[in-house]
Amino acid sequence: MSTNPRAQAAEDSDGGIPDPRQLRKVLTAVSIALMAVIASVTGLNVAQTHMAVEYGASQSTVLWIINIYTLFLAALLLTLGALGDRLGRKPTLIAGLGLFGIATVTAGLAPTAEVMLAARAASGIGAAMIMPITLAVITSTFPAEQRGKAIGVWTGIAGGGGILGMFLSALLVDVADWRWLFALPAVLTVAALAMALKAVPNSRETSSHRFDTVGALLSVIAATGLIFVLQEGPEHGWSAPATLMSLTVGLATGAGFIIWELHRRDAGLLDVRLFRERTLAGGSITLLVVFGVQAGIGVVLFPFFQAVLGWSGLLSTVAMMPMALAMMVASGLAPQLAARTGARSTMAAGIALAGVGMALMALFVSVEGGYLSVLPGLVAMGVGMGLSMTPSTEAITASLPPEKQGVASALNDVTREFGTALGVALLGALVSAGYRSSIGDKLNDIPHSAADTAREGVANAVEVADSTGSHAQDLLHTAQQSFVDGWQQAMWAGAAIMAALFVYIAFRGPTTPSVDTDEKTPAEAIPAP
Repeated sequence: MSTNPRAQAAEDSDGGIPDPRQLRKVLTAVSIALMAVIASVTGLNVAQTHMAVEYGASQSTVLWIINIYTLFLAALLLTLGALGDRLGRKPTLIAGLGLFGIATVTAGLAPTAEVMLAARAASGIGAAMIMPITLAVITSTFPAEQRGKAIGVWTGIAGGGGILGMFLSALLVDVADWRWLFALPAVLTVAALAMALKAVPNSRETSSHRFDTVGALLSVIAATGLIFVLQEGPEHGWSAPATLMSLTVGLATGAGFIIWELHRRDAGLLDVRLFRERTLAGGSITLLVVFGVQAGIGVVLFPFFQAVLGWSGLLSTVAMMPMALAMMVASGLAPQLAARTGARSTMAAGIALAGVGMALMALFVSVEGGYLSVLPGLVAMGVGMGLSMTPSTEAITASLPPEKQGVASALNDVTREFGTALGVALLGALVSAGYRSSIGDKLNDIPHSAADTAREGVANAVEVADSTGSHAQDLLHTAQQSFVDGWQQAMWAGAAIMAALFVYIAFRGPTTPSVDTDEKTPAEAIPAP
């Protein structure tokens, strides 16, 4: 006998009204699980030099240790989200947490770079099991009138949790040892596992159709190829053979996936026809751009704080916190605003505010102005992103039926991961190009070898400055000002992208879904053990 997963998620003590305490336990469990996954995305960024020294590893190997986690996560999200729908969301979440926890502990103890790479890959697989299920549990458990608030909490953690995780990781590196970075996700995983076993309900898709193995395989290859391009292109060059080969494979298999899904008569992995509807298309495009801009901003900010302002890694991370906190608060408020003004208006307001934030940073950033010259723009961006992320996530999950919520959640996550990789590649490239263009031939009075090193980047200029004797201050000032010039170029490009997105959402954005408890018939549920 099937039961309603929302009723199963909470003891019905009042004739059909879910118990708010039980719903809070469910939300807490999946939020902690999500935080563990997000913290592992960004945490190792602050330990690059430590890993290079301890393992005797090249910069390329260190970057692979960081990126292989995201590669496996993004490549497997859609497939494992769909399997979670079929096999049961609770057992998938439990298995993912178990794998993720073991892999995280292994990474923390890894004696060699090879063991670390394998552990990080396994962590990515576990994360791909966890991440889509956390959101699917919310959408299949919470009643419609409370779902928006719960999704707001989820998106706030997804958006701001990475910065918070980076701060805690930087703190652990400063006060202890870089290996303690893995303690944070390990502890979060144990806490999430304990709560999930007790509080999270189980639900699954009941389908007479076989699992879309071909579609799953095509999606994995396509995502792997395209994410690889975005990760390796900036490092090895966009015209390198490996980059071009990966791009070709990614685009070809992506096209093959679309063709395959269009010609299936039964329910495939993902009904790509749904992208013709403004709700799914608007939500996906918004998340792609917003998370891309957020990730790109992170790439730009850290060199500014460390190389231009001379701050430590920990202080630089603290400086990012106003944006993260503003984002998390705005994500929680977005459902109420969307209920009053509509999803499209809320998204458009958030996008406009984020664009204004980028414009403010482009206008007022300066070497002399320091942190205060970028703080107003950071806060405006944080609020704008928070307002736009929650209704975008709701738009995606509302577009797919209840039995496909694992797929809907995975699609949301894949969009975020692609946006993140794309934003890092795009804004990072714009800053680098702007820096090199600005510094140009301004270093003619500097020794030739030092000038060539300084032209590679502002961090390189800071490192080589002491070797130039009396020219040190001139070199530093020129490099810092050139970085600010590149920063402005990237910010204006980001503002233009946000302006284009604003126009699109204003005319083609999603409408507010009807808030109705029967809006989605829950998926077939299995009684919780």
